[in-house]
Amino acid sequence: MAALREAALRKLRRFSELRGKPVAAGEFWDIVAITAADEEQALAYKQQLSEKLKRKELPLGVQYHVFADPAGTKIGNGGSTLCSLQCLERLYGDKWNSFLVLLIHSGGYSQRLPNASTLGKIFTAFPLGEPIYQMLELKLAMYMDFPSHMRPGVLVTCADDIEVYSVGDSEYIAFDQPGFTALAHPSSLAVGTTHGVFVLDSAGYSQHGDLEYRQCHRFLHKPSVENMHRFNAVHRQGSFGQQDLARGDTACLPLHTEYVYTDSLFYMDHKSAKKLLEFFESVGPLNCEIDAYGDFLQALGPGATAEYTENMSHVTEEESQLVDMRRKIFHLLKGTPLNVIVLNNSRFYHIGTTEEYLLHFTSDSMLKSELGLQSIAFSVFPNVPGCLSERSCVIHSILDSGCCVAPGTVVEYCRLGPEASIGENCIISSCVIAKAVLPAYSFVCSLSVKINGHLEYSTMVFGTQDNLKNSVKTLTDIKALRFFGVCFLSCLDIWNLKATEELFSGNKAHLSLWTARIFPVCPSLSESVTASLGMLSALRSRSPFSLSNFKLLSIQEMLVYKDVQDMLAYREKIFLEISSNKKQSVLEKS
Repeated sequence: MAALREAALRKLRRFSELRGKPVAAGEFWDIVAITAADEEQALAYKQQLSEKLKRKELPLGVQYHVFADPAGTKIGNGGSTLCSLQCLERLYGDKWNSFLVLLIHSGGYSQRLPNASTLGKIFTAFPLGEPIYQMLELKLAMYMDFPSHMRPGVLVTCADDIEVYSVGDSEYIAFDQPGFTALAHPSSLAVGTTHGVFVLDSAGYSQHGDLEYRQCHRFLHKPSVENMHRFNAVHRQGSFGQQDLARGDTACLPLHTEYVYTDSLFYMDHKSAKKLLEFFESVGPLNCEIDAYGDFLQALGPGATAEYTENMSHVTEEESQLVDMRRKIFHLLKGTPLNVIVLNNSRFYHIGTTEEYLLHFTSDSMLKSELGLQSIAFSVFPNVPGCLSERSCVIHSILDSGCCVAPGTVVEYCRLGPEASIGENCIISSCVIAKAVLPAYSFVCSLSVKINGHLEYSTMVFGTQDNLKNSVKTLTDIKALRFFGVCFLSCLDIWNLKATEELFSGNKAHLSLWTARIFPVCPSLSESVTASLGMLSALRSRSPFSLSNFKLLSIQEMLVYKDVQDMLAYREKIFLEISSNKKQSVLEKS
């Protein structure tokens, strides 16, 4: 762990030195491109990038772009990759064949971590740095060493994961081979069932160290344990020393334990990227969801077969064109090499759910230690015993001396008054709370919304363990939905709301907490928080709290109506107040 921490902190220091400064040629990425689910999300991303550049939080002299998926059918991160390549070609013509491109997939609305949905998962705040690092800066920092050892091409990664790795003093990761090159991390077989797994070509290979350059015979996408064994993807620990081959926060694998190598990011050289682009331009607009990992990487390596093209077990929506599209991609990429950079001393962390978020930010997680995450980051807080637990996490917030934050809770972009008491394992985001007692496992997140030109506010509340993605097809089935552990139909009775189709926004064939119009719209941020907490309080006391006189929004609608500029202005106001407070403290000490 010490080597991982040292390596991560070195990269963070290097990135910190580049923030707000022009980069030298070959020192950093030529282009950083972020994908968005639609034009609306793309606009929010562009506004935030613009603010970051103004505040000199990112390296300068780099082209930062946001590419929106086309309207209509969901196209997946594979489709987004193809569209992004087309955007690059249109913007730069042949020039992009000499560029180092970082492509970060950040489309989608993070239904399992809704505070990341408000302004995008790539802008998720971390308890680190001044000003606060968001996921974008963290990714750029962790990839600091890549550009100087990379040939022109595209590095593809996702916005909700982090790779931490260490290599020898004289070693470095090089993306300089033709075809595709992927990072591989040792993982348990259980982790392998939910990720991509590499079947490595072991012919004549005997060297083992922190860093290995290997060839992949074939790539398995979310395979069963049986198939991992069947295709010889399984290794046994102990063959090359007692290294810790844990992945993320999974338990350390004991000696002689079986493990596999799983995927994270991958690189494609310019020739391969161009081949995909020409293919995309020949097939025209996409009508199905393509997975950059499952559909691109499974076609690679000498052992690849077309068998996977008809496997629909990991497909969210089965489209008639998908099998045909997969076959075409398979024949296009067949024979292309898949190089694998094995990182034996590495971890891969996913932060895409409320559970993962709370675990990494509030417990003694390995990620917290490796990145030096803080319990209190860029905040004004009372130095009063018992007010804050060591296991709570406060980011970019102002807390009054009388407030109380219990262990296991994250507070970000908030103002908490003297009579605010937050229970355990809560996530509180962008709220103003003067006086309230929040029960354990509460999720509370406020948004500025603009409806018909009027600026108003709405606050979503639910339980951190609620499943917002869980949907039913008919109104008679909504009793199967659970809000803070309570039958949703019972909740509607307490709130004086009727179970009608009008209660839900969007697709009426998928009724869920995500689309339920139950959150009050109010003229001020504090009123909005008070109204939504009233809903929660009524559930706990089983006393009526009528919502029938409020204008109500679903989470889905909040994201459509969100006023990004006002939300950023709110954060900026807190930023200036914290900065002023910190300067005052320094003056008082001197």
